[in-house]
Parts: sequence; structure tokens; C-alpha cells
Amino acid sequence: MTEPSTAMKTDASFKRPRSLRSDIVFTFVLAISLYLAWLVRGVLVLIYVSALFAVVLMPVVRGIMKLRIGKWQPNRVVAILLLFLAVAGFAAIFFTFAFPPVAHDIRAFLVELPTRGPQLLSRIRRIPFLQHVDIAALNAKLQDFAANFATYMLLSIRNWASKLFDIVTSIILTVYFMLEGESAYHWILSFFPVGMRQRLDVTLARAEVRIGKWLLGQGTLMLILGLSSTILFLALNVRYAYALGVLMGIFNIIPIAGAVVTVTLAILVAAIDSWGRVLGVAIFYAIYAQVETSYLTPRIMRSSVDLPGLAVIVALLLGAAFDGIVGAMVAVPTAVLVAVLLDEYAVKPEPIIAEPQPVTQLHS
Repeated sequence: MTEPSTAMKTDASFKRPRSLRSDIVFTFVLAISLYLAWLVRGVLVLIYVSALFAVVLMPVVRGIMKLRIGKWQPNRVVAILLLFLAVAGFAAIFFTFAFPPVAHDIRAFLVELPTRGPQLLSRIRRIPFLQHVDIAALNAKLQDFAANFATYMLLSIRNWASKLFDIVTSIILTVYFMLEGESAYHWILSFFPVGMRQRLDVTLARAEVRIGKWLLGQGTLMLILGLSSTILFLALNVRYAYALGVLMGIFNIIPIAGAVVTVTLAILVAAIDSWGRVLGVAIFYAIYAQVETSYLTPRIMRSSVDLPGLAVIVALLLGAAFDGIVGAMVAVPTAVLVAVLLDEYAVKPEPIIAEPQPVTQLHS
């Protein structure tokens, strides 16, 4: 028998046999890592949300970088600066012209809540199948809520400050992801073997395109719903029209659940004055849901998400249970990412079996 080659001996010498001790150490390290990840889940969610915004904004940055004024062409830093200046300009226009009516509506709602609430409850009492509802108890709870609302707002200043800090941190992280995200991305890919690295790179690029299209499409749908809702509320003379319109647009980023919550709130506010306005709001949103499902969503979103309704609902439930509203906001793009990875690495397509040709065709 011939002696094995030196290369084979060298390769064999580098192979370390598995042992019970190594398996136990690996299990403990994995458990500790998962526990630490759970402790800092808020930070991880913040990083993940910032990365999503960087993904959706990078095509805009690349488009700005392609602009040319004479011989001058903006680099990445200048493009990001111009993008944020444009966003700041739109925000200034919103807070100058659109926010004052919204703030007025919110202030009027808080002032009128102690008197309008009992009126709404008395109207609800007139509905036949709600006659046995304990209106007195509901009214007492409503009065307690109105009386304690200011106290609640003062006690929650710390939470609001924390949320504001998270928003500022997310903006800073988004800028850093747009500046250095590609370097960090390729550094993480370098941990994988070359063959697996190329396949993973192509898969994540495909997921990036789908996530970016979903976020941009969802933003367009939010704008359409917010504007159309505000116009409807003003036409029907529904109270707090501007505040309700802004809420309709913002909460539409949460599919299904956001629309259900805001439509219910709009119907309750319309019920304060007349059932005719309730009917008008209900008819409008029934028509809008059909238009969005059959026309707007296919044209704006197209096949970028390609998720079944059950998967969307499950993702929303898991995201909301994990981190509330923020978790629900990123639930669908996360489900898109998971779907792309599963489709590439786990789903095994059925082999296509060619149908046998007829005997006459074989002889011919």
C-alpha cells in the first residue's frame, strides 16, 4: 500500500474530533448569547430599524450622486446631506402649515372629552343589542380617564424623552449605515466560505430590493390614505378631521391592524354627532378598501412582497408581541427577509417531470 500524501496528512491533522465537552461548551455559549440578545433586544430592534431605513434610502442617495451640475457631481456625504435637508424642509412645511390644525383638534378633543363621552355612550345605549351594557360604569371610567389624563402625561414624560432619544439615535445610525453599511456588510460576509458567501450575497440583494419596494410602496399608500381621509372628514364635517387624517396615514404603516384601529376610532368620533356621518365614514372605507386591494396595491406594491395574508397576520402578531408598535412596523419587511432566505435555502421545488409523448409522435 502506498503512503498517503503529505497534503492529506496535513488536512487530517487539522481536523479536530468532536467531543462531549465541546458540545456542552457550544450549548452554553449559545444559551448565554441568546440571553444577552434578549436583554438588549431594544437596542437590536433600533439597529434593525435603522438598517431598514438605510436600505430604503440608499437608492435615493445613489440617484442624487448621479446628478451632475457642470463638472461637479455630489459624493455620498453630500448626497446624504442633501437628502436630509430635503426631509427637514418637508418637515418644516408640515409643522408650519399642517401641524397647527392637528394640534388644535387634539386640544379640542381633550377639552370636550368629559362632555362628548357621555353623549356617545347614550347613543350607543340606543342600539338594540347594546341596551344591556352598563353605561354608568363606562361613563365613570371615561371620567376617570379624562381626569387622570394630564397626570398620566406628566408621569410619562420620561417615556416620551426616551422615545425621542431613540428617534435621534435611529437617525444617527441610519446615517452611519448609509456611509459605512457596505463595508460592514462585506466584513460580515467574509466570515462565510467563498461559495456560500456569493450565494448569500445574491439572496440578500434580492431581499433588499423587495424590502425597499415594500417600504416605499407602503409610504405611498400611507400618504394616499391620509389625504383622502382628511378630505372625507372635512367634507362630512367630522370633528377633529385633521388629527384623524394624520392618524389614518401614520397607522397605515401597520397592515390590517392599523387600518382597523383607526377606522374604528373615526367611526366612534363620527358617532358623537350623527349616525349619518358614521354611515358615510363606513361606506367610504368599504369602497377605499376595495380600491386599495384591487388597484392601488397591485400597481404600487406589485409583486415586491408576495406574502400570503396568513403570513402577514402571523408576522404582525409576533412583531407586536416582541416590541409593540415598532415590532409591528418592521414585522412585514422582516417576514419578507425570512421568506426570501427560506425560499433560497429551505424550500425544495418539486422536479418537473416531462409528460410522455404519444406513440404516434414517436414513430413520426
